[in-house]
Amino acid sequence: MLSLHLQKIEIMIAEKNNVISIVYELRADSKEGEVVESLTSENPLTFLFGTGGLLPKFEEQLNGLKTGDNFEFLLNSEDAYGPIVENAIVHVPQSVFEVDGKIDENLMKIGSMVPMMDAEGRRLNGQVIAIEGDAIKMDFNHPMAGNDLFFKGEVTDVRSATEKELSHGHTHAEGGCGCGGSESGECSTDNCEDDDCKSDGEGGACGCGC
Repeated sequence: MLSLHLQKIEIMIAEKNNVISIVYELRADSKEGEVVESLTSENPLTFLFGTGGLLPKFEEQLNGLKTGDNFEFLLNSEDAYGPIVENAIVHVPQSVFEVDGKIDENLMKIGSMVPMMDAEGRRLNGQVIAIEGDAIKMDFNHPMAGNDLFFKGEVTDVRSATEKELSHGHTHAEGGCGCGGSESGECSTDNCEDDDCKSDGEGGACGCGC
């Protein structure tokens, strides 16, 4: 007589310390708004769930989902990147754009996103919005500040994080932070011990590679 045994299959869900991959379409302000970012299976957002790397309300909407589950939700601006802050729009001297004693004209043009550092040594990105004589007007607000964010997408993979990923606090897989990224729009690899967790990826229109 055959002896049959049921094999228990563990279904992994989006929860703390699991690695989640998702694809999505992001629209500004509403379901009918302008498409800001579109991630496909060729460039999914892959992240370590529950470690504070993404917007809290973004992760909250994904909590408990499994591979193949679809999602659709709206984040109000206060739960995303907040309102536009007027004092984050500042004038800086042209000398900021000097490289080897010469103004970098490619950086100093309207629309350019320029990586900088504040007085406390924190990295931030500013966009050139106007050239006013010897002064350059720059906006250091997050690109999506003041916008509600509508996400529609699918969970494409859920797996256990490796010990190395847990110790470093982020994944070593390809993929960026996307628009679910931190409030500053920055991803840090300062705590990395090797090059496995560093990449030159561009995590999307309002995120970064990490």
